[in-house]
This record gives sequence, structure tokens and C-alpha cells, in this order.
Amino acid sequence: METLESALSCLLDHAVPVAGRQSVALADALGRVAARDIASPIDVPPFDRSPLDGYALHSQDIAGASREEPAVLRVIGEACAGCGTRFHVARGEALRVMTGAPVPPECDCVIRQEDTDEGMEQVRMYAPVGSGKNICRAGEDVPCGACIVRKGERITSAHIGVLSSLGVTQVQVYARVRAALLCTGDELLEPGQALTYGKIYDANRAVLTARLAELGVQAHVLSSERDEAQHVADVLREAAKDADILITTGGVSVGKKDIFHAVLPAMGAQRLFWRVAIKPGTPMLCGLYEGKLIICLSGNPFAALACFELFAKPVLSHLGGCTDPVNVRAHAVLRGAFAKKSGGRRLIRARCEGGNVYMTGDNHSSGSLATMIGCNCLIDIPAGSGALSDGDQVEILLL
Repeated sequence: METLESALSCLLDHAVPVAGRQSVALADALGRVAARDIASPIDVPPFDRSPLDGYALHSQDIAGASREEPAVLRVIGEACAGCGTRFHVARGEALRVMTGAPVPPECDCVIRQEDTDEGMEQVRMYAPVGSGKNICRAGEDVPCGACIVRKGERITSAHIGVLSSLGVTQVQVYARVRAALLCTGDELLEPGQALTYGKIYDANRAVLTARLAELGVQAHVLSSERDEAQHVADVLREAAKDADILITTGGVSVGKKDIFHAVLPAMGAQRLFWRVAIKPGTPMLCGLYEGKLIICLSGNPFAALACFELFAKPVLSHLGGCTDPVNVRAHAVLRGAFAKKSGGRRLIRARCEGGNVYMTGDNHSSGSLATMIGCNCLIDIPAGSGALSDGDQVEILLL
């Protein structure tokens, strides 16, 4: 039986990153993985600018200004945001500026209009302002040449905002990972079908398709007519022609209908391992077909989703060229208690807030999916642990 770490290492060793690259419009780059570093071609802001409404001037001219003895300067003009006029401000002069307006290079400060009489031709200044105050310098936000997105980094909405401020319209990204997903089980019905005795609605297909979309993966959802090894092998073999990875649920334990022990040989696939020393998800089966990984997850919904997070997510990230950290671990203080002893390594659904971690429900069954709502982490309980008490420090895996 593999450990979590050895199983993941095995999968990553066999995961070959997708080679394709493409240029996409900035508006379409959200969630994509950058295929090269993106550096700023300009300073942002591109000129010294005013962060407030006031007057640009020489600080020496108002060094001793006060309400009782205001400094009086001649106003040479007015500049608003977007103003293209270049002004020159001499000693004893001031330029009225609005928020976002360019500040002439010889001016070393801006006084806010609340500290003046807001004069249009001549202005009284009632307070001193230090040199360099109230000016956003060119390149203060982003200097020219600064790296905004690193190769292998997933592009976020914040990245897109900054890149837009640089005038970037196209970015080069890696091709999307293509995943074929097959959820097996003769008991499964699609939502909308009449629920008959002995049948259940398929939750795995919905939750994993949604999770693949969240990860920026192009999902091809498969269907099979029956749980029969050769038939399923044919379906997967055909899907592998246009997929970078195959992911399945169900059929991996030891029962009569656990067909994937026969599916992989029928495909001509190499078996990498079967069974991982964790609960839930122990009977995970993984293989390799024509250089492409096959990750066969348990059919129990929580087990399938938990093992997807532990194994498939890092593999998909690696396939897509993404270097962002995944499966980040932290420590937190348990609030509440978990009365069961853990002979083997166990994962518990939980929510972490401010250094404390709370279990999201009392149903810890591998078949229960409802307690994943509100869950943002898994408590990783080592094998051989006793019951956990309120206040215990535990290790968590952030989702």
C-alpha cells in the first residue's frame, strides 16, 4: 500500500507537461498559466501625478505659511486628469491640479485645496508642505521592466488589472490541459431522470466537472452504456486520443463490479499502484496508457473529491505548466473534538478561520458530500492517533 507522499510522487514522475502554447487576448487570460515572464514595458504611472485636488508648487515657497501669515502665489493655469499641456512652474507660482493630473517636474509637492483659499488667479496657502509630499512618482506602482507575471504562474484578476494598466493586449499561455472524466456505476442516474428504487443521482460527475472548470482544465465528460470491463476500456482508449489525462470514479475496490482491475489490462495500460494508506479513498488505482496517466478514484463522493484534491489537482497543475504551490499545509487549533481513534491516516472535512479549525459536520462517511459545503481544508490525522480534543494543534491541508 502506497503512502500519500509516495503515490503523489509516482504520479508526478509520470506526468509530462502539455507542450502547446498560444497567444490569447488579455480578457480571455483569466485562470490560464503564463508561458513566459511578462515584464512591464512602461512606468506606472507613466508620469508624476497628483493624488488629490490642490496646487503643484515649490515647497520652499510655502515653508512658513500659516493661517495668520499665508503664502501668496500666482496661479498660472489648471490641469485635470488627462491634460496633455506641459506647464512650467517658476518660483512664486502654482499650478491648480485635479486628482490624476500630471505634476510638472520642477514642482516638488502638492498642497491640498482644503489648505488654501482655492484662488483661481492668485492663491493663499495656509500650511507648509514638505518636499515630495502628495505626489505619485512615475513608476511608483510599477517600474518599467518589473516582472508582473512569472512563467508558470496562474493569471488572476489582479494580474489582468495590472497588465491592462500597462497597455498589454495579448499574453502567451500554455494550452489548457484536456481531461477525460468517466463516472461509472450502473446505479447512477443523471439529474432530471426519474429516481427509481435502487438508483441514485450522479454527484461525482457534477462536482468533478465543476472542479475541473475551476482549475482551468478542459473537461470531456464521458459516458458508458454499462459497467463491463472491455466496454469501458474501449471508451477510455478512444477518449485518450484527445486527452492529456484520464480520470474515473468507481469500480476500484474488491467487489464483483469493481471492474477497473480488468479495465487497465484490457486497455493495454500499465498499472502503477493500487491502494493508498489514507481514509477515505484507500482503493485508488492508477495507471499509464500511452504516456498518459489514468487516475481511478473511489466512487464514494467525498472519497473521490478528497483524492482528487490530494492527487489529481497537483498532477493537473504540473501538466499545465503551473508552478503555483498546491496542497499547502498549515497548522491550526482544533475547536471541537473528534472522538474516534485513527488506526490509519485519516482526512477530516473542516473549515479554517483565523488559526482555528472547525469540523464542518458530524458525518465523516466517505459517501457523504454535503459536509464539503463550507469546507476549505482537510485535517490530516496521522496513523496511530488517539481521539482529538478541543484545543489540540492539528495539521491541515488547505483547499
